[in-house]
Amino acid sequence: MGLADQIQEISIQEGITYFGVGDLSKVKEAILNQWGLNIKNFPFAISLGISLNNYIVNQLPQRSEPSVAISYKHHAYDVVNQRLDLAASVISDFIQQQGYTVLPIPASKQVDEDRMLGAFSHKMSAGLAGLGWIGKSSLLITPEHGPRVRWATILTDAPLKPTEELMQNRCGDCTACVEICPVKAITGKPFVEDEPREIRFDAKKCEEYLEKMKSERQLDVCGMCLYVCPHGRQ
Repeated sequence: MGLADQIQEISIQEGITYFGVGDLSKVKEAILNQWGLNIKNFPFAISLGISLNNYIVNQLPQRSEPSVAISYKHHAYDVVNQRLDLAASVISDFIQQQGYTVLPIPASKQVDEDRMLGAFSHKMSAGLAGLGWIGKSSLLITPEHGPRVRWATILTDAPLKPTEELMQNRCGDCTACVEICPVKAITGKPFVEDEPREIRFDAKKCEEYLEKMKSERQLDVCGMCLYVCPHGRQ
C-alpha cells in the first residue's frame, strides 16, 4: 500500500467523508500574496471534509428557536470542527513519522481578523483536490452534499500524487444563495480565480450580522446560504 493509500485509510478510520490531494504549484502567487513564504514552501495540500447532518441543517430556517440554533452550532460546527482537527492531527503525526514535513491547518480559526482569513484556505485546498468548486456563496460546493461540509487542510512535502482534474463550476444560473442572504452579502457573481473575494461576497456584512445577533443575546447562527443550495438539498 502506497503512502497516499495509507493516509486515506487513516482518514476513513477517523470518520472523514472527503479526502483529496491538491497541487499547490498551481496557485503559488496567490499563496505568497495571502499567506506568505511559510506556506509557499509546501508543494501539496491534503484536504479533509466531513459532511453535516442534513436534518440539523434543514432546521436552519427556524434558527430563531434556541433548540435549533444550539443544535446547529454544537453538532454542525463545534463538534465537526473538533473531529476534523483531531483527524488532521492523527494524519499529520503519521506523515511526520514517515520522515516528511507537515503543517495541519485548523478547521476554523482566523489568523487575520482584518481580512477575516485563516492560516490557509480550506476551500482552495478542496478545490485543487477536485472535491468541488467555489460557488457564488464563496462556499466550496460538492456534487454529493453541496456546501454542507466542513473542511480542514494538511500542508506537506510528502511525495503524494495530486488530483489532476479539477471540478468545473456547476452553479449555472442559480441565485438561491443570493436571494436568501439576510444581509445581501452575496453579489451573485461567479468565482474567478484572480478576483478578490469582495467581488462575490462581503464577509464584513456577514460578520456584522452575526455580531448583532450576539449583542441582542441570540446565538450567532445563520447558515442560510449553506441550507438553500440545491446541491445540498437534493
